[in-house]
This record gives sequence, C-alpha cells and structure tokens, in this order.
Amino acid sequence: MMFNRLRELGHFTITTLLPALVALALSGCAYHGVLTSYPASIAPLKTGLDSSAPAVLPDTFKQGLQSADQLLYAEEAGRVAQIQGDFDGSINYFKQAIARYEKLDERALVSLSNVGANSSSYFVNDKVIPYEGNSSERIMLHQYQALNYLMLNQLSAAQVELRKTNELQTLQQQALEDDDKKAQKLASGEVSAQVEQLKALGDTPLNPAGYYLTGLLHELFNEPNDAYIDYRKAAELAPNNPALQHNLLRLAKLLSMPQLEEFSARWGEPNLPKQGQGRIVIISERGFVASKMAVDLTLPIDGKLMSIALPSYQGLPSLTPLPQVNLGDNSMPFAELSNISSIAAAELSAELPSIYWRQAARLATKTSMVNQTERDTPASLLGNVLLQAYNVLTEQADLRSWLTLPAQVDLLDNFIQQGQYQLHYGAQQQTVSVVAGQTTLVWIIDTGNMVRFYTKSL
Repeated sequence: MMFNRLRELGHFTITTLLPALVALALSGCAYHGVLTSYPASIAPLKTGLDSSAPAVLPDTFKQGLQSADQLLYAEEAGRVAQIQGDFDGSINYFKQAIARYEKLDERALVSLSNVGANSSSYFVNDKVIPYEGNSSERIMLHQYQALNYLMLNQLSAAQVELRKTNELQTLQQQALEDDDKKAQKLASGEVSAQVEQLKALGDTPLNPAGYYLTGLLHELFNEPNDAYIDYRKAAELAPNNPALQHNLLRLAKLLSMPQLEEFSARWGEPNLPKQGQGRIVIISERGFVASKMAVDLTLPIDGKLMSIALPSYQGLPSLTPLPQVNLGDNSMPFAELSNISSIAAAELSAELPSIYWRQAARLATKTSMVNQTERDTPASLLGNVLLQAYNVLTEQADLRSWLTLPAQVDLLDNFIQQGQYQLHYGAQQQTVSVVAGQTTLVWIIDTGNMVRFYTKSL
C-alpha cells in the first residue's frame, strides 16, 4: 500500500521534526498568507480594474515577480497592463512568463530543485510547490501576446506567437487522452465525484476562442488553408456560433473544400464580401474567470479521521445578459464563443488525480508521525496534539490560478459597407471605421462596471 511505503522512507522523532515542520509551514505559506488564499489576495486588484482609475500593482506583485511564483505574477501583471491598454508593458511581463515556461520545459523530470519543492509539499501543502501553470493558461498567454503585438502593428512578432500557439494547441489535444486515463485510476469515490462535478461544469479544456483567434491571424497573414483548419476546430467546440459557421462556409467556398455542400445544407449559402465592404470583427471579453474553492474531505487512515483539502469549482459565475450590439443602424449577430470558467473547470478535472495522490501521500506522512507519538508520556501526548494542530493549519488547498482572465468571450464577425459607424455596446458607444478590403478588429474588455475599447485596422 502507498501509505506503508511512504512510512518506510524514513523514521523521524516528533521532537526533532516538529520544529522544522512549523518553520517550513510558516516560510512556505507566508507569501500568500497562512490563512489567506490567493483569490482573496488578488481580489482588490480585480476591483481596481473595474473602475476608471488606473489600477496599480501592489508591492506584493513586485515581490511575487522575484519569487518561485514568478510565472503566475507575470501572467497577472501582463494581463493587468493589457486590460488598461499598456501593450508594451504587457509584452514585457508576458515575456517573463513565457521564459519561465521555457525553463520548465528544459528542466529534467527529476531535478534537485524539483525534488526539494515537492518534498516540502509532503509536509506542508501544494502551495509550497512553485506555480507551473497549465496548458490552457499557457496557450492563452501566447494568444494574448499575439494580440499585444497585433495592436502595436508588430506583425512578424505576432506571427511567431501564432506558431507557438498552434504548437501548444496540438500538444494539448494529444494530452487529453492520457488525462482521461489518469482520471479512471482514481481510487477514492469522493474524489471521483469531484472530478465528475468539474466535468459537468466544463467538458473540455480546449478553447474555441483560441482556435478562432489563430484562424483569424492565419487569414490576416494570407494563410487561408491553415485558417480553415482552425475555424473548423473552433466550430466543433462551439457549433452554434454563427460567426464560426459563416467563416467556415466562406473559406470552404473560396478553397473549393469538399465539405462545402455539407456546410451549405446546415447553414445556408456562404456570405462573401461584396464590392466596397470591409470585415468587422468584435471580440468581447466579459467579467473575470471563476476562482477555485477549497473542498474538505475526511478520510479514515489507520483508524484516525484525517482531513484533506482539494481545489475545486462549485459553480460558474453568472454574467449579465449579452448586451445589445449595433453598428450604426445594423443589428448584427453577437454570440458566446468561449466560457473560460468552464475551460478552467475542465482543466482542473484533468489535474485532480495528481493533486489527490500528492495530498494522500502527505496525509500518510502526517499519519505516520502521529502514530509515533502514541505513548502515554506527556511529551508524546503534547506532540500528538501539536501534530493534529499542524495538520489543521497546513492542510489547505492550492487555489492559485490566473484570475485576471475573462469569464467569457463573445464574438461578432461579418462584412459591412465601408464607412464610419457608431458601435453601440449596451449603453457604451465607440466610433469605428471600416475600410473596404480590410479587417477592423474591435477588442472590448468589459469587467462589469468598466468597458474598454481597443480598435485596429488590419
């Protein structure tokens, strides 16, 4: 049994081990706070982004960018700069995050630094392990970096990010089958129930908005065949989105694809641009992605009830109804493309088996130490009480994730006569120019109380 094997790794006396454990708990968890979760620490920054006043990164971010959690803080800082239109600043922060991912790629599967971090987690919790992100976050990081470069008209750099995004999307697809196999090996019914609950919130970590964006970039770089492939993947994930249907029909017609007849039977005739028309693409990002929540489970180990804390999502944040969008007098179809919170839940469902086994190993280690104190001496009784208290203090779920991402992405993509229009987005307005034969990108970041518009003619 796994618990027995862990006990055989070494025998420690409570009098020598407990002081080191307490110090480790305080040093390892102090960065986020022993009693403060990461979502709580990031909440004031998100509130600041939802106002007209410039959001300022707190001092903890400066410390975080130099910490073992550099990846997470660089992602957050880059997104904060991006939301506020500081695309140069966002590029620099995202470069730090990308560099950290590349270091993780280069690191051997077992290294001294990795063993040390994970060994610490056996005695404290997963918050001690340096943040390593996940596939969905990494893909969005490169997508957002491509958008940064696009907004600054640095097209070659945007194309580099496009290629990296496509590569990561392929790797993510290949990993899905392996993740499903891991989930099937779960031995705990309660944990399996958590996996199923997460899958009910999100059935795939694949992001249709990501495939749409790479398709759009391929078109802008005159690569229609690659664009067609990515639009088709996006449509498989979001089959009811009219913009994806429209783009598939159009490219199937232009490229003489064999699927044209099938697509036409399902969605009608393709809508090709007419003389004097330009393309208008409106990407709306709304709200903030859901935060993880802790789920406490109690497991019987050697006749004792020990607690285990796992990250989970108990539901998805509700958004206000999609606002009415008009371009001048034209009411155009605007529909949901991606629910990022659902994607996060699906990503976590794949990660939960590994998280569970780490927690179980930690629980076995703590239980072994408690068993060593079961003598009727005052020191042993005191040690037992201290260890139980230590378990309660340190058994916390790791709730870290990239929390300045949007909750949902909506899309409008169509052709319209060239000219200058007033874009009405709910109660907000923005002047938009459409040029014949060109694409006008409107990027809306709607955090609830604050709506920001960024436009680019391409």
